[in-house]
Amino acid sequence: MPRDKSYLKVADELRARVRAGEWAVGEKLPSRARFAEEFGVGRSVAQRAMEHLIVEGILEGRAGSGTYVRRPRERRRMIRSRHSEQRGAGPFASNMKELDHEAEWECTSAARVPATEDIAERLAIEPGDPCVVTDYEFLADGMPVQLAKSWEPMAITDGTPVLLPEMGPRGKIGVVERMRSIGVDIATGIELVRPARATREQANLLGISVGDLVIAIERTYFDDEGRPVETADIVVPDIRWEIAYEIRVKRPES
Repeated sequence: MPRDKSYLKVADELRARVRAGEWAVGEKLPSRARFAEEFGVGRSVAQRAMEHLIVEGILEGRAGSGTYVRRPRERRRMIRSRHSEQRGAGPFASNMKELDHEAEWECTSAARVPATEDIAERLAIEPGDPCVVTDYEFLADGMPVQLAKSWEPMAITDGTPVLLPEMGPRGKIGVVERMRSIGVDIATGIELVRPARATREQANLLGISVGDLVIAIERTYFDDEGRPVETADIVVPDIRWEIAYEIRVKRPES
């Protein structure tokens, strides 16, 4: 087996043994030296295998103590397609209410931020065109649930009361309702879902470990003429939430 992949074989074996109950939740595992000897590999390989399982959320390292079997965290289901933007509340608040959580969110914005090439392509504007960029932190019962970074073309909102999402009489009511208040009707949205690993900043904000698996969602909203009016990168911690999309089937006319 290639040297750089040998740790995966060790990780697979340890994962199977943990799931078989060889070590109970909260129990300390043997040292990396012990595993290195048992598997006939170097200590660095054993260490990398254990770190791999820490990233997966199966093990946890405790400074100055060792490595332990991590208690599984309950994963709840976030159904994104069931909840549309409602007056005074967006889909996140509706989803959390359904799960008996008190939802809130905070955001900070910056205006006249030049669009990068990637963002310009998503918004069908020119690179360098000014945008309002907003960082969101969504909370449920005071605990972080998801992060989002949003871009809105200033060509749409400049000079209106909704230029900054957190300010004015329409502040903090959701992008669909904000846009509707200035005569822009959002008709559709597209979401691309990918797995990713938490950056240090994301991990700090979400209360997870650097490198933990996250669900990355690229969302773009379009008005009724097909023009992109907002795009966002949303990050949800995989260890706590799974994403589901409800498919509505139209019934035949009777």
